[in-house]
Amino acid sequence: MARQIVHRLLISIPALVGVLFLCFCLLQVVPADPAMVIAGPDATPETIAAIRQELGLDRSIPIQFFEYIMRVMRGDLGRSIISNKKVIEELALTIGPTVELMVGGMLIAVPIGIAFGTLAAVNRGSITDRIIMACSVAGVSMPVFFIGLILIQYVGFRWALLPFTGRTGPVWDGGLPSLILPATTLGLVLIGPIARLTRTAVLEVLGADFVRTARAKGLRETAVIVHHALRNALIPVVTLIGLQAAFLLGGAVVTETMFSWPGVGRLAVGAIVSSDFPTAQGAIMILAIAFLTINLLVDVLYVYLDPRVQT
Repeated sequence: MARQIVHRLLISIPALVGVLFLCFCLLQVVPADPAMVIAGPDATPETIAAIRQELGLDRSIPIQFFEYIMRVMRGDLGRSIISNKKVIEELALTIGPTVELMVGGMLIAVPIGIAFGTLAAVNRGSITDRIIMACSVAGVSMPVFFIGLILIQYVGFRWALLPFTGRTGPVWDGGLPSLILPATTLGLVLIGPIARLTRTAVLEVLGADFVRTARAKGLRETAVIVHHALRNALIPVVTLIGLQAAFLLGGAVVTETMFSWPGVGRLAVGAIVSSDFPTAQGAIMILAIAFLTINLLVDVLYVYLDPRVQT
């Protein structure tokens, strides 16, 4: 397993550099000029040119990117153009809320999706199966912002059951109520795909020879489903969860903006809108690292669920 992890990490480094270079190039073609943002609307062309030279914006994109990577390797992500704070300090304040939001969404989506998918497979063709599949299709069809608006309108505003603006603090320090609505928004979107794939995978495994053998031994149906069928069916489900990580990160950006959640996604949106390129690049790097880390965890889960993957 250790060899696989090391190999995966070595593969992830070029992928991370490629993502950073692509985002770096895209930010360069944005019409706004960081030098003009710093200088202000009344600055002279000479002042703007001096700022561009000081920031290194007058150099070619490959040279700028190389210098940026060198700074990143030293732990220097630059300073925010808007707040003049170190980017790494601003990111440090937003990583915790984003991790809370993503973990909360996964804790809602994964258990419920797997449970509903397994229940639908065991009761194939029944009214329970049809209701679960209909709800799954509805969940897949609804965008994350629609679910968020519904929860804000009714649960947060009309019924006033939970806070829906901002973050009152960490989960362990009384911040759980403010986390519930944004985490539920993310989780509800992922329940449908997980439930549908779990149902398909469990149905395939239930017809396998080792499942019939387990039943012939007199094992309880619950033990057969949980310990034999479900565990072997989880491999494609884990694959889906890893692939949905990209959607979860994108959904986190929208969700953080809607709920005024002080996470990396909201910081990235604000930085791009205000042409704060150092902050935007740092936020994009953090999101890319998060995506690669989730995929690494998926590979580790492969080995746990199916030891044959090591061979």
